[in-house]
Amino acid sequence: MTDREPDPGSHRRGAPDRGAVGETQAAVPEAPEDAQGSVDTVSDDTDGTVDQTAVDALSSEPGAPLKKHSPFYLGFLGAAGALLAFWLGQQILSISSVLTLILVAMFLAVGLNPLVELFMRRGIKRTWAVLLVIIGVLAAIALFVLSIAPVVSDQVTTITERAPDWFSQLQNNGTIQDLDEKYDVIARVQKMIDDGKWTNQIFGGVLGVGVAVVSALVNAFIVIVLMLYFLASLPSIKRFAYQLAPASRRDRVTDLGDRILANVGGYVLGAFIVALCAGSSSLIFLFFVGLGEYAVALSLVVALLDVIPMIGATLGAIIVTAIGFATDPKIGLACLIFYVLYQQFENYAIYPRVMARSVDIPGSLIVIAALVGAGLLGVIGALLAIPTAAAVQLLIKEVFLRRQETR
Repeated sequence: MTDREPDPGSHRRGAPDRGAVGETQAAVPEAPEDAQGSVDTVSDDTDGTVDQTAVDALSSEPGAPLKKHSPFYLGFLGAAGALLAFWLGQQILSISSVLTLILVAMFLAVGLNPLVELFMRRGIKRTWAVLLVIIGVLAAIALFVLSIAPVVSDQVTTITERAPDWFSQLQNNGTIQDLDEKYDVIARVQKMIDDGKWTNQIFGGVLGVGVAVVSALVNAFIVIVLMLYFLASLPSIKRFAYQLAPASRRDRVTDLGDRILANVGGYVLGAFIVALCAGSSSLIFLFFVGLGEYAVALSLVVALLDVIPMIGATLGAIIVTAIGFATDPKIGLACLIFYVLYQQFENYAIYPRVMARSVDIPGSLIVIAALVGAGLLGVIGALLAIPTAAAVQLLIKEVFLRRQETR
């Protein structure tokens, strides 16, 4: 049986001619392979039915990455950074007391380092020089606790017992009587002193006093231990810190760092010498004027307060003068004259000569630095303010101003 011949009418029904189909395929470029696959998978047949599985596969393909400059991206990163900074700030505030102890210990270690270097210049190795300084510090602390502390305790007890009598004598002052008529201050303070509740209100009772004393002793012990550790390992700490600077500038950073540490050490020793002068002169004067019963305690108060820049010596003088007036008006007048004269002698003779080799900054900057430091960290801030200001001034002179001159 022969093959069936094509129907001549097929051309009339729209069947394309093979030659025409070939020409059409040659004229139309082929679609990309992935596009053809997509079309083949999406369209099952000629009636346009869509395969849902193929559509899901196409929709699951990753889109274009998020632009780094889009508002959403920048807002998200900014919010995450703000939350992280807030969390870190809260953590730092939670350990602020520990950081303060570390800072004080490092400050004292840098202050004692000149003594170690003094022994080293005498031919003693640093290990033995540090050991000698540590023994000296521990011996001084033990001497204070064993000899001065009991005397101070007895004298403080005596002062506390006689405080009501001194307060009664102050009532005879005309100015205080005028203030009492207006504000009724004396009656309230007298009642508080007689009841003995003022210590409870200040320290929170006997338990509060005990906790405060124990806390102070623990903090002092921590500071002493850290100070001795920092003093022994100060060279290695400096080498590690200087290695953080680029090698091209490491020598310059080392020179500036050593000069700053030398200024801090000189300031600490200078402040100790000035305070020692104030305490010794107060001790001699109080024995001479007739306050020998309280001389040790009051001279120690003057020496400790004199370490505080600007206002420490004035506070000590006010305390001693008030007790002098309460004991005898003549003694109080003598105390007032003595501390006014001594303050001038200290400000213009002792302090400048002692501090000339450590810090060289203007008086106005000292006042501003002390006020800012006291506002930030209290007494500790006032102590650290002056050497910090001296370090900032040194960096400005040696780095910023020199760079400005070369432009």
